[in-house]
Amino acid sequence: MTLLHDAELSAAFDHAALAYDRLVAVNLGYHAHLRRSARRLRLPRGGAGLRLLDLGCGTGASTAALLTAAPRAGIVAVDASAGMLERAATKPWPTGVSFVHAPVEGLAEAGVTGPFDAVFAAYLFRNITDPDRTLALVRSLLAPGGRIGVHEYALGGRAVDRAVWTAVCRGIVLPAGRLAGDADLYRHLWRSVVDFDTASAFGDRLRRAGFADVRVLPMPGWQTGIAHTFLGRRGSR
Repeated sequence: MTLLHDAELSAAFDHAALAYDRLVAVNLGYHAHLRRSARRLRLPRGGAGLRLLDLGCGTGASTAALLTAAPRAGIVAVDASAGMLERAATKPWPTGVSFVHAPVEGLAEAGVTGPFDAVFAAYLFRNITDPDRTLALVRSLLAPGGRIGVHEYALGGRAVDRAVWTAVCRGIVLPAGRLAGDADLYRHLWRSVVDFDTASAFGDRLRRAGFADVRVLPMPGWQTGIAHTFLGRRGSR
């Protein structure tokens, strides 16, 4: 199948937004794994005095995860889907959290400028057309020594990793997407993982983009070999 991109993908998320939280709720570990990735950023002092960017925040699940790791931080949460942001806006947020509707390439035009002390991006990079350009943008938005945390479905490279992901999608994700009337989006979400970098390849992509101290950490449970946290900091290059 042809993957969805840019405005077409944003429109698909707009349509799926109303049912999205209910569908991800059946994904065991979804929210706990986001919180684990956010904690792995090791943000000091509960985030006091820090400015964070949540890139591709969706309905706010990743924003909530950041708040558990850094409840005293200021967070700018951005997404290209107006529908997903409308769902996020229905939830209670502290005054330090703000939401912005913008695609990654339109951050400056939307008034989102650095420096940020950390950037968190969950389930974003496999859904964008040019991940290298986005990594360069993230690096430019970070303060010197600032941290990047990416939470992503990136397969470990073993045949069993791909087989487990495909079995879960065919048995649960794709049928649920069809029932919700969003079959094209959920086919995209399955295929985007299969076609994306392996975990080691995305780690190498971060290093090429100028990030230092890159680490690739697995998730526990059934997502071992499927979902990973990628960590790095803005290097001197």
